[in-house]
Amino acid sequence: MHLIALIFGIVLLPKALSLECQCSQSSGCTNSTIECPSGQRCISERHVSYSGASKVSDVNMKGCALPQRCVDRSMNFGLVQTWISSSCCTTKLCNTQNAPEPVESASNGKKCFSCDGQTCTSTLACKGNQDYCYSASVSVDGQIVPVRGCVPLQMCQGQSNCCQGDLCNSASSTSAGLLLLMAPLLSLGMLS
Repeated sequence: MHLIALIFGIVLLPKALSLECQCSQSSGCTNSTIECPSGQRCISERHVSYSGASKVSDVNMKGCALPQRCVDRSMNFGLVQTWISSSCCTTKLCNTQNAPEPVESASNGKKCFSCDGQTCTSTLACKGNQDYCYSASVSVDGQIVPVRGCVPLQMCQGQSNCCQGDLCNSASSTSAGLLLLMAPLLSLGMLS
């Protein structure tokens, strides 16, 4: 009898310990809820992008995330900026509310280069937790476009296109995985 209870416990325990979260189509979900993998929590994120002073997108995303993603962050490429606010929680369906609108941070004193077309000599004042400079090239509508700007540490992990130090991103670079994080911006044609 103890063996049967042990087998049921082993089979049912992972299901009992999994966290169910609300999930949105903007996160790539096909259902309204999702079971998170072990070690993840429910997240609600809000991505707000600006081109100059104009808001060009405001997307709410819900799903599962590792704890290190549960921080506010931003990318600043001069003409294009994206601010992300995150709210995480660890109880069943706790992410039903949208994350608050991100708040733009003050300048942090760090400076990086940004691009205007093919010219990347503009100096950009980094803001908030944007402690790293970024440098890459991306193909937009068949043309190679340089991208330079300020990003936080969380967006540099595993990237060779980040550097730390004022104006360290002046050298040319090849395309990089960080630009995959910018896919919503690219699909809106904001960089073309």
